[in-house]
Amino acid sequence: MISAPSGSGKSTLVNQMRSLVGNLDFSISYTTRAPRGSETDGREYHFISRDKFEDMVQEGEFLEHAEVFGNYYGTCRGSLAHAFTEGKDLLLDIDVQGASQVRSRMPDAVSIFIMPPSPDILATRLRNRSRAEGSVQDEVIARRLANARREIENYREYGYILVNDVLDRAVEEMAAIVVAERLSRNHGAVSEEDKELIAKAESCRQRNSEARIRPVLQAFGVVNAEAAPV
Repeated sequence: MISAPSGSGKSTLVNQMRSLVGNLDFSISYTTRAPRGSETDGREYHFISRDKFEDMVQEGEFLEHAEVFGNYYGTCRGSLAHAFTEGKDLLLDIDVQGASQVRSRMPDAVSIFIMPPSPDILATRLRNRSRAEGSVQDEVIARRLANARREIENYREYGYILVNDVLDRAVEEMAAIVVAERLSRNHGAVSEEDKELIAKAESCRQRNSEARIRPVLQAFGVVNAEAAPV
């Protein structure tokens, strides 16, 4: 499970990481919001009506679902079944509400939280994205910044923390986490290269990330910014 405030660069990280790590199945979420820019149905999201989404909820078709900024988002249970059948790991791009639901049902799921470096950088990213979509609304950006702070307050719920300040490094760290988790399940021989990846992944564990994430927490005004062990 990968979660991050809107505008943190999560989609870019996931796409680049998938080019480095094979045997991953990506769950395409369902949403009731309208497509943005060049988004295409079935690629970024499955875009459906609110009535259809609510029917799917009633039928129990979602592994998790949540309402964010007035729109529904959800992960279909079929994604997990398909990945299992194919013998692949399933990658979920979900918000903190959805991650909490999945965690309650699948406590062994690996969770990664991506933090933007600072509110100023996040605001710039949000403004650039809005400009590319043809509309910059300051009130929307302010609302997303406020929501980012609330989401960051949930960082203790995640096993791994990444700070997306240098894209290439964050991509390598995410890939290392996936490989290290696979190695921990397989219990096979570990090469020197594998040991380096495991060490890189361990440095991203929440309990080992305190020094790195404290400036981010302070910048967003997250109080009691002490990283708790996971």
